[in-house]
Parts: sequence; structure tokens; C-alpha cells
Amino acid sequence: MKDISTTSYRSSRNAAYPKRRPSPSGISKHHKTPPLGPPPVTRRTPYSAKVVFLQQRQRQAQIAALRKQGIFLEEEYREDIRFYMHEMERYTMSSSQSMDQQPEIRWHMRPCLVDFLVEIHFTFRLRPETLYLTLNIVDRYVSRRIVYIKHYQLVGCAALWIAAKFEDAKERVPTVQELAQICRDTYDESAFIQMEGHVLQTIQWTLGHPTAEAWLRLLCCAPSVEEEKVQHVARFLMEITLFYREFIRYPPSSIALGALTLALFLCGKPRRIFEETEECLEIVSYLDNRLAKHVNDLSETLVKKYSYAFYSKAATFVVQYYLQGGRFVRQSFMSLPMTPPRHSTSGASTPMSATTSVSDVSDDFPLTPTSPSSFSSDPFSSSCVSEDDKENLPTTFEPIINKQRTEVPPDHFLPHDFVAFGRPALHHLNGSPRVITLVS
Repeated sequence: MKDISTTSYRSSRNAAYPKRRPSPSGISKHHKTPPLGPPPVTRRTPYSAKVVFLQQRQRQAQIAALRKQGIFLEEEYREDIRFYMHEMERYTMSSSQSMDQQPEIRWHMRPCLVDFLVEIHFTFRLRPETLYLTLNIVDRYVSRRIVYIKHYQLVGCAALWIAAKFEDAKERVPTVQELAQICRDTYDESAFIQMEGHVLQTIQWTLGHPTAEAWLRLLCCAPSVEEEKVQHVARFLMEITLFYREFIRYPPSSIALGALTLALFLCGKPRRIFEETEECLEIVSYLDNRLAKHVNDLSETLVKKYSYAFYSKAATFVVQYYLQGGRFVRQSFMSLPMTPPRHSTSGASTPMSATTSVSDVSDDFPLTPTSPSSFSSDPFSSSCVSEDDKENLPTTFEPIINKQRTEVPPDHFLPHDFVAFGRPALHHLNGSPRVITLVS
């Protein structure tokens, strides 16, 4: 009686592994073809695999949280987007020199207009980009057209209307009737429509200005996501730059980086030192000086706006910091240890004869050890085997070291911990150069 299980197993095995027919030309070797799938994955230790997995989950959670706020990240096109934004910000910059030539408008009037626009922007709950685009449109228009005082507020409202249509949802855009009501019926409704067309023609319908808010979102999402408090403090500092003339000449990318740098410092977070530029540090210096000297002169509307818990009370935090006398400290790069230059007069150098060439003394070639003048190169000379000349009796040459003059290595060549331990206090890492002391 046959075993059914055995025969079924053999038949299934033959179906899975069919027999190869012999080659008519003889025995042929079977060459295995390489697999067409993805390359084999290198094996990781359990700890490293767990770390990578946790990093991926953290990154996915951050991206999901940003998408809930309406921020979408396309990491594949990040560099292309940054390149295009740099080009556009150069193309859509305004000129403070042209604005200086206005016959009626003066710079002390600008904070009043910005304060008015900030209040309208906050009342209608518009996006942050809308406010920066509004001021950019106003500045570009004022750079090219003569604007009288009686039309200054009209230009600001028309710019806000254009920016809201470009950036915000349709239901949040203020209507012409609401704008006329806000201006207390100073202008007719037709004046807003007429000014809108004139502003768009003046700026040649170019509205794709990369605002400081857009740059800040890029900076806060890569390489790591910054905390909400840091972002809110940076936004508060960026809106301060809209009020004053000295910040107009800087591109939005530098303003965003400068505001983020100062915000990280104020919140006690590690700064991005290798990303900081000279323009960025100039903006930080302007902001720091203005807040230290005129912190009580800030816009009440702006301070009230950023004093809510929704913005992490950023205005209260910054104002209290500067009222207590805090200031920004510019962190300098630590100097890396360098190889000290070798001089021919070193105390540990090898004695040289009078025939030493310039190449032997230079730093490009090592010093050539030469025999003392009393040591003769003739092995049969009597001076070589003299009993009185005990210095030359050893067969191996030993360099003569001047033990009376020993160099102590300078402090900046030593490890930092050793220097901090050996000295009571280090006020400046890169202070005056250390003086080499000689041990007598």
C-alpha cells in the first residue's frame, strides 16, 4: 500500500523543482544570474535600527503636525524652491533711496500706517504672509510714484486688499464697503477700485514676493522643527522690522534669519552659527539696539497682538527681557589649534654647520642633522678616538638639547578644559595673543 502523503510531497516537490534536461553537447554548468531586485540591505545592529526608526517616526509626526497647520513640505524640491525664492526677492525689492525723495511723506509717518494695517490684518484674521506682502506692495509703489499724505492711507488699504486676494481665502478678504467704513468714509468706494488698478500697473502685476514669513517657515522646518515659542518670538521680531527704515534694504531671507537668530538666543536655544551671515548679524544688531534703547516706544497694537497665549506671550517675554537689561551677545567662532611655525633658533634644534643651506632652514624641508665641527668624517683620524674628547665616543649620534631654554606651549594650543582648569577665569576665548614664557 502506497503512502499518499509521500507521493503528494514528491509530486509537489517535482513541480516546484523541475528536472533539467541534459544538454545535447555535453554537461553544461549552470550559471546563476544576479537577482534583479533591490540591492541587499546592510545589516544594522538592533540599537542603530531602533534609532533610525525613532527618527523617521519623529520626522513623520512633525510633518503631519505642520500639514494640519496648512504647511506642506516637499523635500525633493526644497533647493529648487529656495533658488527661485532668492531670485524673486531680488526682483521684488523696494528702494529706500527713492522713498527718501517723496515730497510730502516722511519716515516718521510710516509707523502710523503700519500700525493701522496691523490692526486691520489682526481684525480680519488674515494670514501672516498677507501683512508682509502688503508692506512690500506699498514700498514698491512709493518707490516709483509720488504719493501725497492724503492718499497714503488709501495706498495702504488698496495694497492690503490686493495681498488678501492673493494670499487668503475668499471669505476672509475684506470688502470695499468694509474698507471704506474702516477709513471712516474718507474715500469713496470707487477710489479703492481705482487705486487697486493703479498699484497693480505700477508694480507690473508682480505679486509673487517671497515674504519673511515664508522664509521663516522654511528655516523652522529644516533641519529640525523649532519650538512654537521660538517661532512666535521670531514673528514678533520680524513684524517690528516693518516699522523702521533701516530694515527696508535687507532681503526677507536675511530678516527671517536674523529674527530667528535673536529668538533662539532669547529663548536660550542653540543658535545656527554656521548659517549666520553678515547681513543677518547686522539685522540682529539693529533689533537689539532698538529694543534695548526704545523698548517702551514699540507699537501698542503689536505688543497687544503678541501678548496673547496663542502667540506664547512673545511680546511680554521680549519686553521683560530688555527691561531687565538683557542684551544680545555675539558668539565668536572658537579658533582651532594650529601647528606652530618652526623657527631655526628653537632650543631643541639640531646643531648645524656653517655650510647649512637656505633650504635646510626653511619650513618646506626638515632640518638636516649635521655632525659637530669637532667630529671628523675620517674614521682613521686620531681626533676621533681621542680619550679627552669623550663627547664623540658613542657610535650613535645624539642631538644636543639646550636644557636651559625650554618653550612652554601657548595656551591656545592646549585643550580648552586644561586651560579653564589652570586659569581662574577666561573672559575672552580669542583675546590678546599669549606671551611665550621661558623657564630659566
